[in-house]
Amino acid sequence: MLDVIIKNGKLIDGEGRPSYRADIGIADGKIVKISPALECEAAQILDADNLSVAPGFVDIHTHSDIPIAIDQRAQSKVQQGVTTELTGHCGSSAAPAVGGAEARVREEMARYDSEHKLKWQHMHSYLAYLEKAKPSNNQAILAGHGTLRAAVFGYEQREPSAKELSEMKALLIECMQAGAYGISTGLYYAPGSYANTDEVIEMCKVAARLGGVHCCHLRDESDYNIGLIAALEEAIEISRASGVSTQIAHLKALGPRQWGKGVQLLQMIEQAREEGLDVSFDQYPYPASGSSITGALLPRWAQEGGRQGTIAMLKSPDTRKKIFDSMVENLDRRGGADRLVIASYTPDRTLQGKSLEQVAQDMSVHPVEAAMRLLEEAEASFVSFVMSEEDVDTIMKHPVGMVGSDGSCLAADGPLSHTKPHPRHYGTFPRVLGKYARERRIIPLEEAVRKMTSAPAKKIGLLGRGVLREGYWADVCVFSAEQVEDRATFEQPQQYPEGIKWVLVNGVVVVEDQKHKGVFPGHVLRKKC
Repeated sequence: MLDVIIKNGKLIDGEGRPSYRADIGIADGKIVKISPALECEAAQILDADNLSVAPGFVDIHTHSDIPIAIDQRAQSKVQQGVTTELTGHCGSSAAPAVGGAEARVREEMARYDSEHKLKWQHMHSYLAYLEKAKPSNNQAILAGHGTLRAAVFGYEQREPSAKELSEMKALLIECMQAGAYGISTGLYYAPGSYANTDEVIEMCKVAARLGGVHCCHLRDESDYNIGLIAALEEAIEISRASGVSTQIAHLKALGPRQWGKGVQLLQMIEQAREEGLDVSFDQYPYPASGSSITGALLPRWAQEGGRQGTIAMLKSPDTRKKIFDSMVENLDRRGGADRLVIASYTPDRTLQGKSLEQVAQDMSVHPVEAAMRLLEEAEASFVSFVMSEEDVDTIMKHPVGMVGSDGSCLAADGPLSHTKPHPRHYGTFPRVLGKYARERRIIPLEEAVRKMTSAPAKKIGLLGRGVLREGYWADVCVFSAEQVEDRATFEQPQQYPEGIKWVLVNGVVVVEDQKHKGVFPGHVLRKKC
């Protein structure tokens, strides 16, 4: 007898082929039979008549590594049909939480839950902790380059010594031997922004040798430093010189001065692939990004020494003036203070949902002064309206692209509910299916599913996932192609989507009729080096 049969569904296999009618038989967590009509017994039968049956979605770009340690329900992800997440992006990972990296990990945890204690240090103990905690979806992780750098020599704005670089490589090897799928870089963020290209190449050589991927937040997505085009050229050169498989994170043209460059970015990626380089990208389906005061406005030189170094600089009148002037320029790059809306600010939750312009008016100060005053108390995260819809459409159509939320597994209740975040945390995948595939027909439904399933699974190197195939793990999303849609908005982001009937993780129904069933069948996925 089978554990589950999904009957009468319209199967979208995940590889882009046309859908077809078939039943799926599941036993011991895996797909054991796909047939036009299964006539065997099962403990549970799910009638998917008039519904689409797809592989569970693989979110290739997430920041769930700390939130999933706090709340294992992964509500905002499994409700979307996300059965597997790759975490630890933009150079920042939950492990190793040692040396100068430990304070950052503790600060991140406190942002969600001040009572939650750090219970791991290295990658192997983080993965062991998560495995014991039992997540409801599958979790894989990258080692963050910025975290490795901070662990070895903190937030110092300099090149590593030969010994320090060797220690960073050793930590990366340790992380990958523990199961990390590669390395992420956040060359836009401190301390990763302090690294030169050669340093990143050396680290990526290690990841490539061990079969890992490099997920790269570009050094510049606007004109903050070297410029958007030069930043993509740098990422391509890192791939060329190291031999690593490269995934460009959340490809975009950020800020009004960059709008319209989507076509050029895609042409550069095509040329790199014609050269034989394994370069691809992901994207979230919104014209707004997510950042913070530190990430969006604070100059990188003012971040040396971490948060404490920044606070010390802000106390000096001369240095504060220099920081102010740099932040004015950065604010202009993003189109002004009315484009930045506070998503999370722990000291005063009433500010969440207000623009920086509104906060400044309430304080009767310049928006940059308001931002500095907030930062002196605590970090604030922003939703930043900085992209053009035309670029979003252009980038989404490209076959090399994948869907990645750049979000975390949050929840509408509990310790992960106390923010007003970017709606991508709750709505990325249904939004692509509903708005971009069904309503606007930017891409066909089968192509949308491929970008969410087999494409990211192959890129990461996930074995037995991302396709509806006999012998593969039974990660499945059953949804109505006519009704699926995101409900999360910028004004009310903490809303789960509609139109998703069942979500199965490793053969177990986790979501039914938009309700979490309180089961935790997720696996902690480890890459074998």
